[in-house]
Amino acid sequence: MKNILQDVAIINGSVITGDGHTHIARGSVRLHEGYVVEVREGHSAGKADTFILDAAGCTTLPGIINAHAHGCLWGPTMPSGSLPFSHSDVIYHRNRHLLDGTTTLLNVCGLALAPEIGAAGGHTLDIHVSTAHTPSNVAAAMAIDGAGLSDRHKAMTVDAMIAGGAKALGEAGGGQTLGGGAQDYRFIPSAILAEAGISVHPRHARRLKEAIVGRALDGVGVVGKAELQQLMEECGLSEYFAEARLRRLIEETVMPPVALALKGLWEIAEVAARTGLPAIFHTALPTINTLLQIAATYPTANLVAGHANHPSFTVQETLDYASQLRALGVTIDVSTLDCVHTRFRNDPANLDALVLVGLVDTISTDFAGGDWDSILSALQRMINRHQVSPAIAVAFATGNVAAAFPQLAGDRGMIEPGRRADLVVCESHNLSRVRHVLVNGAIAVWNGAIVQTSPSLANA
Repeated sequence: MKNILQDVAIINGSVITGDGHTHIARGSVRLHEGYVVEVREGHSAGKADTFILDAAGCTTLPGIINAHAHGCLWGPTMPSGSLPFSHSDVIYHRNRHLLDGTTTLLNVCGLALAPEIGAAGGHTLDIHVSTAHTPSNVAAAMAIDGAGLSDRHKAMTVDAMIAGGAKALGEAGGGQTLGGGAQDYRFIPSAILAEAGISVHPRHARRLKEAIVGRALDGVGVVGKAELQQLMEECGLSEYFAEARLRRLIEETVMPPVALALKGLWEIAEVAARTGLPAIFHTALPTINTLLQIAATYPTANLVAGHANHPSFTVQETLDYASQLRALGVTIDVSTLDCVHTRFRNDPANLDALVLVGLVDTISTDFAGGDWDSILSALQRMINRHQVSPAIAVAFATGNVAAAFPQLAGDRGMIEPGRRADLVVCESHNLSRVRHVLVNGAIAVWNGAIVQTSPSLANA
């Protein structure tokens, strides 16, 4: 049977359309050749040969659009241009996203090439690539790593990438090049392990980093010798390092790419203003003043503050800076990171604060060292805590993303006639329990399992 079913009717369930306010308690959705043709209250079975999907006890949503993810391409990873993930890891990441209800994904490592999207690993997750191929961004990657960059990657330009299908700019900056989470879970622990043969937890790496180079990487708040020695004891490092040596090690690990990465933010902003493409920026304490300047300089550019709930901010800083960016027309994106239920490195305080005051436009996963929690689990948590209505929560991941990223998802993101039929059917009392996923009218997940061909009418 063809993967795209000609006529489909999803019946007997509730429907959240993705526009931020429409929630039909019992409705139906009809599809024809991969597009939505009708959404209504009550029952609509369609033609005699229509594939009937009985959604009793379930809710139909637009497919999740994740516009800030990593690790789903075969090319260099992260803004550091690091080596590609293994074939197994890429397939695993893609499958996790699809099974969690994501139907469209933007991989924002930034320095990979469009052909490195490659095949989707046997499923229909719709993956796209962004570009950060400017001189300073490439140089920043080389200053911290760059092991995954070939001569072709280094010579690529943003204009050539856009001509080749890149749907957005960025991620400009990153946790690797601007002292963020990747320094905590990868670069600093690796440097300490290489030097002393001891492993440190990412939370300890973060505390050491902030004590030695400052929360904003500007030297403000750097601690003295006695305080650092006490912290080293708490982290189990005092017998392996002299205070001065550890200080140099952290500085040499974190600081080399920082000035280049900050310059790269300006380069991406200029391209955004010139091309109209959305530009995603690493939003954290070391970048916030630069981002505010950029937003004031380019008021008509489509700028996206990625992971505005970044753990480098205090709760009050999170609110203050997001409010300032929003006032300048910047889209406020939050990321699940690992803060919904995994909580290995991060907690939900900043995310909760932004949601409660209405300062969230879109939501994504980012990467969190591969420990990201699903978008639907974050939305369900918001709903359980009565922070927002289900309709508002779902729009964060669907209709709002389509509006912010029109080149990526302008034809999807809402359940309305004429939109592409990317849909998720999940349990009504827990939206993170995904049962079925359709991508462009094709059944990609059926009863919680990735499928190669659509089920027959007898299985509906």
